[in-house]
Amino acid sequence: MTDDDVLAEFRDAGALLDGHFILSSGRRSAVYLQKMFIFQDPVRTERLCKALAAKIEAAFGTVDYVVSPAVGGIVPGYETARHLKAKAIFVEREDGQFKLRRSFSIPKGARVVMVEDIVTTGLSSRECLASIANEPGTILGAACLVDRSAGRADLGVPLVSLMKLDVPDYAPDALPPELAAIPPVKPGSRGLSA
Repeated sequence: MTDDDVLAEFRDAGALLDGHFILSSGRRSAVYLQKMFIFQDPVRTERLCKALAAKIEAAFGTVDYVVSPAVGGIVPGYETARHLKAKAIFVEREDGQFKLRRSFSIPKGARVVMVEDIVTTGLSSRECLASIANEPGTILGAACLVDRSAGRADLGVPLVSLMKLDVPDYAPDALPPELAAIPPVKPGSRGLSA
């Protein structure tokens, strides 16, 4: 799949939104990718995650476990793991920190990839990776459907993405006039970063 193919999937699903959005980082953007519009369609989700699985396999080889951050990463993590023939587990927040719960664990020698939906600053990806770093498996790298940082986010491990998208974002006090003229909305499930 090319970047244009992936962008077309988001556009066709009504998941490529224009407006004034407050991102989880607190920064502002005129573009938002509402990935849940993708994930409500199993056929579209399968198509994207199958393509991501192929890129992961090409970059890292065999994968035993896919770990994703809850909530947004669970669907693409599971579907990508299915195509990798790997186990799919996820981390959840407990006292503000990501942790493996529900008796999930990663055995010694397991080859692990963290799969996320969309990476913007990489904060939740880094938090997810940190939460599994003490497990006895080997973290090969990370993967996402869309790298909104266009390769600038540093996760501390290699990042494979189905698409890189370079969308400007702004500090709330440095908005271009056309964006400042639109009332902001905060989509998504995650609160603002501290």
